[in-house]
Amino acid sequence: MVQDIAQASLGIELGSTRIKAVLIGDDLQPIATGGHEWRSSLVDGIWTYGLDDVWSGIQAAFADLAAEVRARYDIELRRVRALGVSAMMHGYLAFDADGEQLVGFRTWQNTMTQDAAAELTQLFQHNIPQRWSVAHLHQAILRGEDHVGSIDFLTTLAGYVHWKLTGQRVLGVGDASGMFPIDIATGTYDEKMLGQYDDLVAGHGFGWKVRDILPSVLSAGQDAGSLTDEGARLLDPTGTLEAGSPMAPPEGDAGTGMVATNAVARRTANVSAGTSIFAMVVLERELKELHEEIDLVTTPAGDLVAMAHCNNGTLDLSAWVQLFGEALSAFGVEVDTTTLFETLYRSALDGTPDGGGMLAYNFVAGEHVVGMEEGRPLFVRHPSSAFTLANFMRTHLFASLGALRVGMDVLGDEGVEVDSMFAHGGLFKTAGVAQGFLAAAMNTPVSVGEVAGEGGAWGMALLAAYLGSEESLPDWLATEVFADAEVSTMDPDPRDVEGFNQFMERFRRGLAIERAAIAAT
Repeated sequence: MVQDIAQASLGIELGSTRIKAVLIGDDLQPIATGGHEWRSSLVDGIWTYGLDDVWSGIQAAFADLAAEVRARYDIELRRVRALGVSAMMHGYLAFDADGEQLVGFRTWQNTMTQDAAAELTQLFQHNIPQRWSVAHLHQAILRGEDHVGSIDFLTTLAGYVHWKLTGQRVLGVGDASGMFPIDIATGTYDEKMLGQYDDLVAGHGFGWKVRDILPSVLSAGQDAGSLTDEGARLLDPTGTLEAGSPMAPPEGDAGTGMVATNAVARRTANVSAGTSIFAMVVLERELKELHEEIDLVTTPAGDLVAMAHCNNGTLDLSAWVQLFGEALSAFGVEVDTTTLFETLYRSALDGTPDGGGMLAYNFVAGEHVVGMEEGRPLFVRHPSSAFTLANFMRTHLFASLGALRVGMDVLGDEGVEVDSMFAHGGLFKTAGVAQGFLAAAMNTPVSVGEVAGEGGAWGMALLAAYLGSEESLPDWLATEVFADAEVSTMDPDPRDVEGFNQFMERFRRGLAIERAAIAAT
């Protein structure tokens, strides 16, 4: 039982399919949660979310959390000790001097900035992925879009929400590192590259310098402003929530995932699997070469991270599970969603190690790691394949990790070593299935914790609680949060390691099939 709700810390995270709110107590563990489902829309060929949906979703998640506080503790949630917001990284949200949105929100899912990303990668000699904000900005310039000259503020989704809640145009360094390259030594945008970019676009006559339209960069623990009266009403239109609570620097979902899995120290890694899937590996040194498959970002504390990011995660896998659910319903058998997923996932454990010789691609959207500008979900089997439910599910679970393995192989070639790997996200909710397959895919032990299914919002709440701490973030997490944490660790099964390697041989060869499908449909 929480003695003082006003001393609790709040984290809100806007993920790709769900907005989550988590309130943590003095012991830094969740005491109440709230949530709201939402989905991106394809508008004029661009994946986007409407800003009205952002606020209605946040308000629904907060109301859900406040109702739980009221029901469990008989208390109105009037004030919190600190709070913070995180969201999907990268993307493009541009505003003019009056604060008006200039074009629709362009999310990380879009793979339409290939020319800009390639040009900037060569200019900076630093990988600029297509989903980064500067890539979207430069592609808009290359297309001659009229709005670019009117930009006064360019930010991410987390930065936008924080701005509206506090009036502060700031961003946590982890999220900022998905907008523009960061100089690890200074903890802010790379000065040389800022100058290079301004020189590149000087001939267009814009009234801005790139540093002036980007948010200021803050590290974990630093003051990022406080909740204003207007911000409090945006969170809670009922007027119950009071203004004044300090706010942590807004972060990206990759950074909060690192916090939630205690993977912010060097030689640690975490894998987050949802609509997208990515691995974050905290490096001991800079990489020797430029790799366009690998993003270089930072932890919320500013340490260098290699990010193997794949646009496609579990959407196709979930679609197959839902199809099986529809088949059961057609026979009059109703199964709840949790049981449906768990039963089908667990069936994969009975499959042959390589998935019976079958192949699948989960590419709903383009996948830059393997050079695909568009996506076509595919399932392919040879006439001699062992076509069973167990092998079918194993193949699709393997497919959700295939592109990630391609990216991680690049780090292996660089000699990057990992002491521990933590996994979180909906893919790992069914104990012992995807966790074991990930261990096989990476040939390294993989751990999950009790919060694996919804760690990001908790990670943001932890960053809010960390405000003002004098300890380093890795030390604080190790001593204050995870010292007694219960985690389950699975070592790689040699048979599954060999089976996944066989699957990956088919996966790499079969990319020609994916390219043909894109060309044909």
